[in-house]
Amino acid sequence: MQFHRYVALGDSFTEGVGDVDETLPNGVRGWADRMAEVLAARDDSFTYSNLAIRGRKLLPILDEQLEPALAMKPDLVSIYAGANDVLRPRIDLDMLVEAYDEAIGRLVEAGAHVVLFTAYDPGRVPVFAALRGRFAIYNELVRHVADTHDATLVDFWRMSAYRDPRLWDTDRMHMSSAGHQLMAIEVLNALGIEHGLEPLELGERERLSLAQQTTGHAHWLRASAGPWVKRRLTGQSSGDNLDPRWPELVRLDPTTALGS
Repeated sequence: MQFHRYVALGDSFTEGVGDVDETLPNGVRGWADRMAEVLAARDDSFTYSNLAIRGRKLLPILDEQLEPALAMKPDLVSIYAGANDVLRPRIDLDMLVEAYDEAIGRLVEAGAHVVLFTAYDPGRVPVFAALRGRFAIYNELVRHVADTHDATLVDFWRMSAYRDPRLWDTDRMHMSSAGHQLMAIEVLNALGIEHGLEPLELGERERLSLAQQTTGHAHWLRASAGPWVKRRLTGQSSGDNLDPRWPELVRLDPTTALGS
């Protein structure tokens, strides 16, 4: 496939949280940037926009990002949405996916090829494991939407490689730079696009004693899980007061794709 205008929609997953780069907007890079750099190297006319903002739920993503995306007349759109909704105490999955399906239909009718994602399996994270069944139902609904609109599906739920903690940031909720690099590879492969991206070196896996694991988990609860729960209870979002990283179509430096 050959694409000329790519627009990325979604939440922190697509914004690039966990892949720190202070030289870039919002201080992150992310898999979508990494993929766009590869596509830019294939086509001098290629442009890219990233409208994703961390913390956004599905309906706000559609309300805030769909119309700007359609206005750019993209031929490729990726969208990851819904995980922040599934984590809420009460949700209407059928209503959410109905809205999702309608939005995907509009993108396809406008001439875009769409990339959808299932959510990751949270079963290995104790705080979120109780919601595993809800995530599984949501993912099946997303697979149906992808089938209906002939979208490319990147099945995050089935990616066993992400059981490696080195592919996750210290907050255990967002991918690390290595995780974002691997996701860029997975999306390019799903689209059937030739590329030269390689997984980043992970280094030796740390072996922790039971005491070290307990201490690390307690620190995670204080530093990451606790603030996350507090934001949910107070109606705040980590994306409050943030703007989209690339609100207009831009051309990224294709040589960056050859680096880390």
